[in-house]
Amino acid sequence: MAEAPTLDFNAYVSRLKADRASGATAGEHDYSYILDRQTRATFESAKPVELAVASSVRIFKQVWRGQLLGSAVKVGERQFPRIQGIAKECAQTLGIITPQIYIVNSPTLNAATYGTDEESFIMVHSALVDHYTDEELRMVVGHECGHIHNKHVVYLTTLHYLRMVAQMYLGPLVMPVVLTLNAWSRRAEITCDRAGMLCSKDEKTAARALTKLVLGSRKLYDEFNLEAFLEQYEEGKETIGRYMEALASHPYLPKRVLAMRIFGESELYKKHTSAGAAGITMSEVDDRVKALLKGDA
Repeated sequence: MAEAPTLDFNAYVSRLKADRASGATAGEHDYSYILDRQTRATFESAKPVELAVASSVRIFKQVWRGQLLGSAVKVGERQFPRIQGIAKECAQTLGIITPQIYIVNSPTLNAATYGTDEESFIMVHSALVDHYTDEELRMVVGHECGHIHNKHVVYLTTLHYLRMVAQMYLGPLVMPVVLTLNAWSRRAEITCDRAGMLCSKDEKTAARALTKLVLGSRKLYDEFNLEAFLEQYEEGKETIGRYMEALASHPYLPKRVLAMRIFGESELYKKHTSAGAAGITMSEVDDRVKALLKGDA
C-alpha cells in the first residue's frame, strides 16, 4: 500500500492564522464557546499535540477510511436519502459542505466525527437511528456538523487514536496529551451543542436528544422528568465524584442541558429561530457558561 502523505501541521496552522487575519470565520464562529476557541489556539504552538495530530492523520488516511467502506454503510442519495436530507439541511444551516455519513451497526446510542479538515465524516450508530425522531436526529447531526464547521476534526481523530494507544501499551506516555485534549473536548462539546440547537431550531427537542443518551430505553422516554434530572447537577456538586469529570471527554449531561438553556436565551439563537431579537449577548452567554462549568470551564 502506498504511504499516505503526512499532515503538514505548520501549513495547517499557517492556514488557520491566515483565515483569521483575513477576517475569515473558519473556526471562529459567532456561536462557538470562547474557551473552545482559546484552547485550540494554544494547540497551534504545542509540539506534543502537533506530533500526535500528524501521526493520527497518517493512520486515518492509511487504514480507517478503508475499514469504514468495508464495515459500515455509506449514506447518500441512493442509500438512506432521508438521513442524507437531514445532513444537507444541517450543512446548509452552518454553511459547510454536506459531510459524508456512515451508519455503523452498534447497540449504543452515539455518533462521532473524525477524519481531516479536507476529508471529514460522521459515524451514526444504528441504535441512535432506531431511537430518535427525525427532529432529534437533526440535533445530533447538527452537533457533529458543528465539529466540522469549527475545525475540531483533526483533534477529535487524534484523541480517538491516543485513547486506543493508552489502553493498549503506552498509557503513561500519552496520558498528558490525552488529558489536554479531553479538557479541550469538553469545551468543544459546548460549542457543538449550540450548533445542534441552531440546526434543530427547537430547544426542547435538542434537550430531549441529549437526555435520550443517558436513558437508552424506549419504555422510559415518556416518563422522563427533565427538571428532576437537572436537579441531579446540584446534588453532584457536593460529591467527590464530580472530580472524575476532569478525566472525561464530555461534560456531564445535566451541565450540557443547562448550558444549552443559557444559549437559548441569546439574541443570536432567538434571531435564528425567529423568536424575536431580544436576548443576551454571546459574551454574557459565555460568562454564564463559564460559571456553570467552573473549574472545567
